Amino acid sequence: MSPVHPPGEAATARAVIDENGVLVHFNEHAGRLLGYAPGEVEGRPAAELLVPGSPVPRPEPDGTRWSGTVELRHRDGRALPVWLLAHRRQHARGEAWLVVTPVGGSGRHPEDDTLTRTALTCSPCALAIYDENLRLYACNQAMAELVGLPQVHIRGLRLAEIVGRPESEELEFQAREVLESGRRRDVQTYLRSGAEGRAHAWLARFAPLTDGGGRMYGVCMTAHDFTEQFLARERLQLVNEASVRIGTTLDVTRTAQELADVCVPRLADFVSVDLLDPPDDEGRPGPSSVTAPVTLRRAAHRSITPGSPEALIEPGRAGLYPASSPQASSLVAGRTMVATDLATSLTEWLEWDRARGERVRELGVHSTMSVPIRARGGRFGVVVLRRFRRPEPFTPDDVLIAEEITARAAVCIDNARRFGRERETALALQRSLLPRKLPYTAALETAYRYLPAARAGVGGDWFDVIPLSGLRIAMVVGDVVGHGVQASATMGRLRTAVRTLADIDLAPEELLTHLDDLVIRMSQEAGLEGTTGEVGATCLYAVYDPVSRRCTLARAGHPAPLMIPPGGTARQVELPGGPPLGLGGLPFESMEIDLAEGTVLGLYTDGLIESRQRDIDTNHRLLCSILGECAGGPVSLDEACDRILNALLPPGGVPDDVALLLARAHGLPASQVKTWEIARDPALVATVRKDVVGQLEVWRLSDVTFTAELLVSELVTNALRYGGHPIRLRLIHDAATLICEVSDGSPTAPHLRRARTYDEGGRGLLLVAQLAQRWGSRHTAEGKTIWAELNLLE
Repeated sequence: MSPVHPPGEAATARAVIDENGVLVHFNEHAGRLLGYAPGEVEGRPAAELLVPGSPVPRPEPDGTRWSGTVELRHRDGRALPVWLLAHRRQHARGEAWLVVTPVGGSGRHPEDDTLTRTALTCSPCALAIYDENLRLYACNQAMAELVGLPQVHIRGLRLAEIVGRPESEELEFQAREVLESGRRRDVQTYLRSGAEGRAHAWLARFAPLTDGGGRMYGVCMTAHDFTEQFLARERLQLVNEASVRIGTTLDVTRTAQELADVCVPRLADFVSVDLLDPPDDEGRPGPSSVTAPVTLRRAAHRSITPGSPEALIEPGRAGLYPASSPQASSLVAGRTMVATDLATSLTEWLEWDRARGERVRELGVHSTMSVPIRARGGRFGVVVLRRFRRPEPFTPDDVLIAEEITARAAVCIDNARRFGRERETALALQRSLLPRKLPYTAALETAYRYLPAARAGVGGDWFDVIPLSGLRIAMVVGDVVGHGVQASATMGRLRTAVRTLADIDLAPEELLTHLDDLVIRMSQEAGLEGTTGEVGATCLYAVYDPVSRRCTLARAGHPAPLMIPPGGTARQVELPGGPPLGLGGLPFESMEIDLAEGTVLGLYTDGLIESRQRDIDTNHRLLCSILGECAGGPVSLDEACDRILNALLPPGGVPDDVALLLARAHGLPASQVKTWEIARDPALVATVRKDVVGQLEVWRLSDVTFTAELLVSELVTNALRYGGHPIRLRLIHDAATLICEVSDGSPTAPHLRRARTYDEGGRGLLLVAQLAQRWGSRHTAEGKTIWAELNLLE
């Protein structure tokens, strides 16, 4: 067979043997060596090329490489001792052995001897020289020891053929780039050389070898082991990643899952996080000591295998761990435990839990590390890390980084549990302060939704519907700055204040002014004298009168409401903004709008439209669109609330409190209202009483005629005696209530007083208070109105 290369040029004889020992590839250089054409031997057993009885070298301990001298049979029948190097590689037909050996000359140049001697003498590290064909020309002893092969045997092989790993092909590609460009190049790689028991981090530095005239002779490669620096950087990156990824929420389960996710696959192949149930004493972080056996609840786990088939306990379920288990031994001792030989160190535990023992043997788990989760002197649980796919056992450096990551997670878990307790307290406080149900009123049909913040803590959002005199109804939505118990307490004080101020029938802008003063005083009570805005809040207050069908609104820094007329489109009410509560000294403005029958008002807090998924304008348009669809169809307000929340809020909880109040306005028919103008003549009281009795008969309210007649008589008499002109009597009724209102031009408010025995008067308002379900007075633009309500359902 004629040579395919000149006699002085080196080449590689290559053959591929599949797992059944059949030759599936035999290159021309191999044929040149043994005298066969490739087609003559491919598809035949490789053993036919061996001299009978010739021993084959045994693979190295990791089973991925073998080398040695083998007696091969030449085609002419003679025995030919050949040094072979074999690597286990992936082939089209599965795993196979790639067998190589150099053949031919070395391609020497006259000046190579001096170059070789100089390079080998001066290099303080592993060094190899490759010729212009990137075949090994020479290497020093350090490089030969590194690859674990004698120089005399591998001279003439390419770099990828010597190392035999996928990373080596990239190194050879980089060497070719240096050869072609003539420029130096540094390459970092992480691989296991032939003589190493585990992978190392290497810095391969390639430099072109040229003479003074620029002639290229080859490439010089030096290898520098920087594993310690590499691992230190990896550990630092992992700790930094843990500080970013662990504790993103104040949720214990989520934090435990983040801990497991960070450790896999960078530190372990499988990680489980098991926690002690929280103590009954909520003031303590956890027990300072634990005795075995111990019951732990699985909080999270993570595996390199999708679906975590290694797990025997699902998250949320509890398991009992004896003293011999890694979980209990680590938690009881309060320190990290590492077991590198499970067959002997954990025999008692694996025999006690046979299912676990079978799983450990099936997976080939060879190293386990258990780290207790501790913070503030208490113990919360344990993290167990296992390795079965990665061959290296846990090292002391692995222990340090696992403890560092677990310590960070422990603080986050402690914070999450403390937050959970505070959040439950705040929720309980908030539930006690918010209305459990809205009052029934003929003026408004209402629906609401309230969602506390899932992560930031319960906030100070609130809403309310407050019945006023004359069948009027007040609606309020507010938002206190901040979260937690303090925000909920502040919200409760403001809600109580609003109800108190609403009860004396203040106009919306006046009510907000008084509320602003209260917020300033609350800041001062908190030790912030001379400052404003430290306890901040926003508020929207609206009063709807079903008789006039007008709504008066004012707001203090709160989002403007939406209005949807029947069959129309939703639009924002152009209401003056007003400053947030707590700034002080700035005025509030109110405005009136007419509400047609069936008009829907939408009041909400900013948590509804502020999100990370969409900007505020997009959410606002989406809210208007949904409300417009609901207003024109047979959709109830309750269903409209659900549609809005589903469309605008992200799954898994909201970052801020959300309050939503929808109200559909209903007017009171004119037939249910009767008004009389009364001249200032005491003799007219009898006439007024007669007119009232007649009107009650028309309304079929004869059952309350006597009581209503007495109320009207007392109220009209007081107005004639103490009030000013004009005097007006108005009766209003719905299905549940009859209201008597007497208005006059005097701003002086009446008050109850105890009449002495010999007094001839002073008992009128006392009689009104006894007869009416409730009564009161409110100031008007002309003077005042005294009103009394009778319950028609008794």
